[in-house]
Amino acid sequence: MSQKQWDNTGDQELLQRYYKDNDNEWLGVLLQRYTMLLLGVCMKYLKNEEDAKDSVQQVFLKVINDLPKYKVEFFKSWLYMVAKNHCLMKLRDKGKYTAELSEQLMTTPEEDEGIKNAAEKEISLTNMEQALEQLNNEQKVCVTLFYLEKQSYQQIAGNTGYTVMQVKSHIQNGKRNLKILMQRMHPDEQ
Repeated sequence: MSQKQWDNTGDQELLQRYYKDNDNEWLGVLLQRYTMLLLGVCMKYLKNEEDAKDSVQQVFLKVINDLPKYKVEFFKSWLYMVAKNHCLMKLRDKGKYTAELSEQLMTTPEEDEGIKNAAEKEISLTNMEQALEQLNNEQKVCVTLFYLEKQSYQQIAGNTGYTVMQVKSHIQNGKRNLKILMQRMHPDEQ
């Protein structure tokens, strides 16, 4: 069976024929179709042509063994994930990347956005701590107790010896000063 005659046949049809006939020739057509994609994925992660070529062969074998066990709907996406996971396992076995890097590699764009947001929050919290340190003692104590320890005005007054009016004033002024300090740290974020 020549590859050419199946050029116009869709992945879905080839997959259906494979599942129906249990014939690896159909799978061969599909794998040949995506050999360059696999090589590209493996190069992206492994950064070494020999390792990438070896991995493509290993992924082929894995697909031949695993495809019968699954009802795959979208062959190209599934194949991409198999290749990506294979490369990540290979890297992990070599100890070439940290857990943090693996998290980044394995994330979807939405998850990636979440990681970026978490990093931005971390920076904001660090800036907030630095700004908090610059407040006068009364404001720092009141803001910390109110926002971070969730104490009421009355509780703060009881713990500090300030009146409730002083507590409110320290929190209000502290909040305003924090905002000013944070803006000075990042004037571009307005």
